[in-house]
Amino acid sequence: MRAIAWGLDFLFPPRCPACARRNERVALCGACDAAVAPAESPLCSICGESFAGSGPDHRCSRCFARAPHFARARACAVYHRDRRSPLIEVLHRCKYGRDVTLAPVLGGYLADHCPLPVDHDLLIPVPLDLERLRWRGFNQAAVLSHALAVRHRRPIDRMTLQRRRATPPQVGLGEDERRRNIAGAFAVRDATAVQDRTILLVDDVMTTGATVDECAKTLRRAGARQVDVVVLARAADR
Repeated sequence: MRAIAWGLDFLFPPRCPACARRNERVALCGACDAAVAPAESPLCSICGESFAGSGPDHRCSRCFARAPHFARARACAVYHRDRRSPLIEVLHRCKYGRDVTLAPVLGGYLADHCPLPVDHDLLIPVPLDLERLRWRGFNQAAVLSHALAVRHRRPIDRMTLQRRRATPPQVGLGEDERRRNIAGAFAVRDATAVQDRTILLVDDVMTTGATVDECAKTLRRAGARQVDVVVLARAADR
């Protein structure tokens, strides 16, 4: 088996999925990894939004005005729409190019850089509507949550939280428009599956947080004790 693996690496050497340079394994190379901006303090203690400057974490003005239904939301990285992010490039190729071979790269990145302790009773991915799932062929949030579940040996539930109606893409919408667009889009199939449980909700990206907040609201109304959120990356210029 080692000889076969050596032969495959010789004929098809592993490359960085962002820049295509030869690499020790199929993962971001050192240069591309260094180009990913980590989500660092000071942050909003609830939604995880990054603040400029230095100082302790504290609640942002949005969370003061409207407290989310989740307890904490954190991201591995932040990205700016006008700057290159190798992590976002790989994510877009996976999602919109429907390249499922990149899913282990993204799942591994989340597992390696997860900013929250994964000690929850249950991991739940943000669901896709059926039409989008059929087009893409996979749910990227489910792939990410699977990587965390395996790494931390936690149970995962892909079926209890469901998207009961398709919604237009959130891209280009303002915060209030996003909330109206996603309102009532989710449902819990079996409330006993989440009753009095701590849940880690997993998604790929977070912009205003409208989608994960609607999911958290649905889970809390079904009886979940606490909902935390972890995403691969969040927009710094939302």
